[in-house]
Amino acid sequence: MNMMLSSLRGLSNLTYTFHGKGVFLLASQCPNQVFQLAHLHLSPEIHLPLQSLIEKCKSMDQLRQIQSVIIQKGLISDPKLCSNMITFCSNNESGDMKYARSVFDIMPERGVFIWNTMIKGYSRENIPHDGVSIYREMLNNNVKPDNYTFPFLLKGFTREVSLKLGRSVHAHICKFGFELNEFVHHALIHVYCLCGQVDMARGVFDLSAKSDILIWNSMISGYNRSKQFGESRKLFYAMEEKQLQPTSVTLISVISALSQLKDLDTGNRVHQYVKDYKVQSSLVLDNAIVDLYASSGKMDVALGLFQSMKHKDVISWTTIVKGFVYIGQVDVARIYFDQMPKRDNISWTAMMDGYVKENRFKDVLMLFREMQAAKIRPDEFTMVSILTTCAHLGALELGEWIKTYIDKHKIYVDIHLGNAVIDMYFKCGSVEKALVMFTQMPSRDKFTWTAMIIGLASNGHEREALDMFFEMLRASETPDDVTYIGVLSACTHMGLVEEGKSFFANMASQHGIQPNVIHYGCLVDLLGRAGRLEGAYEVIMRMPVKPNSIVWGALLGACRIHKDVQMAEIAAQQLLQLEPGNGAVYVLLCNIYAACKKWDNLRETRRIMTDRGIKKTPGCSLIEMHGIVHEFVAGDQSHPQSKSIYSKLAELIGELKFSGYVPDTSEVSLDIGEEEKENSINRHSEKLAIAFALINSEPGFTIRIVKNLRICTDCHHVAKLISKRYNRKLIIRDRTRFHHFVQGSCSCKDYW
Repeated sequence: MNMMLSSLRGLSNLTYTFHGKGVFLLASQCPNQVFQLAHLHLSPEIHLPLQSLIEKCKSMDQLRQIQSVIIQKGLISDPKLCSNMITFCSNNESGDMKYARSVFDIMPERGVFIWNTMIKGYSRENIPHDGVSIYREMLNNNVKPDNYTFPFLLKGFTREVSLKLGRSVHAHICKFGFELNEFVHHALIHVYCLCGQVDMARGVFDLSAKSDILIWNSMISGYNRSKQFGESRKLFYAMEEKQLQPTSVTLISVISALSQLKDLDTGNRVHQYVKDYKVQSSLVLDNAIVDLYASSGKMDVALGLFQSMKHKDVISWTTIVKGFVYIGQVDVARIYFDQMPKRDNISWTAMMDGYVKENRFKDVLMLFREMQAAKIRPDEFTMVSILTTCAHLGALELGEWIKTYIDKHKIYVDIHLGNAVIDMYFKCGSVEKALVMFTQMPSRDKFTWTAMIIGLASNGHEREALDMFFEMLRASETPDDVTYIGVLSACTHMGLVEEGKSFFANMASQHGIQPNVIHYGCLVDLLGRAGRLEGAYEVIMRMPVKPNSIVWGALLGACRIHKDVQMAEIAAQQLLQLEPGNGAVYVLLCNIYAACKKWDNLRETRRIMTDRGIKKTPGCSLIEMHGIVHEFVAGDQSHPQSKSIYSKLAELIGELKFSGYVPDTSEVSLDIGEEEKENSINRHSEKLAIAFALINSEPGFTIRIVKNLRICTDCHHVAKLISKRYNRKLIIRDRTRFHHFVQGSCSCKDYW
C-alpha cells in the first residue's frame, strides 16, 4: 500500500470508479494507470467523490484504506471528511470508537453535531462512562448541547450509571432548556425506569405532551420492570381514551402485564387489535398472546393458537410447557418438552419447576443431569430450582456442588438465588454455611431475614433466631406473617411461653399483622408443649377464625407429650371431622393409648382404622451418600445392601444394650409381646439409614437424614447414644424440626 501511494505523488484531479472486483483510482493525467485500493464489491461504473466513498464503506479495513488516500491528498483535516469517518464509526456495528476518537482529536473545528455523533457512538458500544466523559469535555470547550445531545447520552446509560448520574443529567437538561423536549422526555423515562425510580419516570411522563407512542411504551415497560403491572394496565386504558394507536411493542408490554395480573378480559380486548389487523402480528407478539392464555390457565385456547402459528421458536414451545405446569399437568408438559426441536435453559428450568411443584425431586435431579449432558448452561433461575430440590432431599453434597458451580461460572447471585442457597444450607442442617452466605449477601430482603430466623429456630438455635429478628427490625426491614411464624416457633422450641405470647400480641399492635390460623396453631403448640393444655384449648375456643387441622394437630401433639387421654380424644374428634381419612390422627391417638396403657381404647381405634380402610403412613428416611439419595422405608428390605444393613443394625443395638440401653417401646401401638415391639422399633427407617451410613462412610463423616414423620422417642435416644459411641455427628430432620446429635446430646434438649 505504501509503495502504491508513493507512486501517486504529484497526481491531481483524481477520480474513483467502482468495478465488480474493487475500487480503482484513475489518474486523469495518466488514464492508462489504474490502482486497486480495496475490494468493496459495489455496483460497477459508479464514479464517486471521497465523501460518498466513505458512505459506501462496509468495514473498518475499507475505511482505513480510504483514509490513506485522504492522507495522501492532504485532506486529513478536512472537517467534512473527518465528520464522515466519525459518523461511520459511530453508526455502524463494525465501527471502532477508538479510531473515531483518533480522527476526532485532529479536527480543527468541532461543532455540536460531531460531539453528538461521538456520544451516540459510545452509547452504541455500551460504554456510557466515555459518553459522559466526552459530554463534559464538550461543555469545557464551550459547546452547548442541543436537543439530540441528551437522548444520545442517556440511551447508553446502564443501571449503575443511571443511579449515579441520572439526576445530574436531568439537572443539565433543565439548565439548557430541554425539559419540555419530547425526545429528551423519552430518554429520561428510560433512565429512571432502568434504575428503579419509576415515580421519577412518571413525573417526567406527566409533564410530557404524550403525543409520541414511544413515551407510552417506555412508561409501560418501566412499570413492568418494577412489577407494577396494574399501573401498566391503567396506562393502556388511558391510551385508549386518547385514541392513540398502539404498536406491537405496546401490546407485547401490555400483554406481559396482563399475564401477571391474570386479566383475560382486558387481554381479549388487546388480542382484538391483532385480530382486526390494527397491529401487525409477529412471532414475539404471538408468543405473548399464547403466554397470556397459558398463564391464565386457558390451555385449550393457548394450545389452539400455538398450533395455528406458522412459525414457532423455543419461546413458543416453552410457553406451552409452562402453561401445562401452571395448571398442574406436569406429565403433559413433559410430552411437549420432549417434542421440542430445540431447548434453552428457560425450557429446562420450566420443566424442573413443574417437578418441584409436584414434589417430584428425583425427577428434577434426573432432568438436571440430562440438561448437563445436553451441554445447556443453567442460569440463576435453574440454580434456584436445583437448590430447592437439594433442600427438600437434604442433599448437602449436591447442594455444595451447585454452590461451587455458581461460583466457578460466575452465575449472577441475586437476592432470590442467595435466599435459595441459605434455605438449602439450613434444610441440610449446615447452619454455619448458611450464616456465611448471609454475611456475604450484598443486599437482603424480608425473605432473607425470614429464612434466617426460621432456619436458626428449626436447627436448635432459637436464641440466635430471636436475636436475628431484632437485628432485622434494626435494619428497618418490616417483618411479615411468615417471619412471625419463625419467631413463634423459636419460642415454642425453647418453651418461652411469656415471650411467645408477647410476640403474638405485638404482631397486630406494632406491625399491623392480623394473626392467621397458622399463628394460632403456633400459640397452641407453644402452650401445649409447656403443659398448659387447658390454656391451649381455651385459645382454640376463642379464636376469631375457625380452627383447622394445624391447630387441632398441635393440641393433639401436646397431648402425646403429656399423656392427656381426655384432651387427646377431643382434639382427635375435631381433627377427624375435618379430615376423616387422616391416618396420622388415628396413629397418634393409638400411640397415646399405648403410652397410657389404654389397650381397650387402642384396639377399638385400630378396629375403626381397619373397617374404614385407613392405613398408617409408613416412616420414610432419605440419606445422601456420594451424590446419590437413598430411600429407606420402615421394615424395608429392598435396598441392595439390605443384608449388611440389618446385620450392622443388630450389631450396634447389641453394643448399645451392653452399655445399658433399654429400648423404649411405649409408643408401639400394637398389643404384642415386648420382643416383637423391640423388633418393630428396630426396623424404623431412620435406624436403617444410620446403619447404612455407618457401613458406607469414613469415621468422622456427618450423617444427615431427612424423615417424613416425627422421630420417635426410641430412635431419638438411639441417635444420641450412637453419636457418642461412634464419635459421629448425626443430623436428623423430621417433620417439625432438626435434631443435631453430638456426643450424646441433642440440639432440641429433648424438648420436641
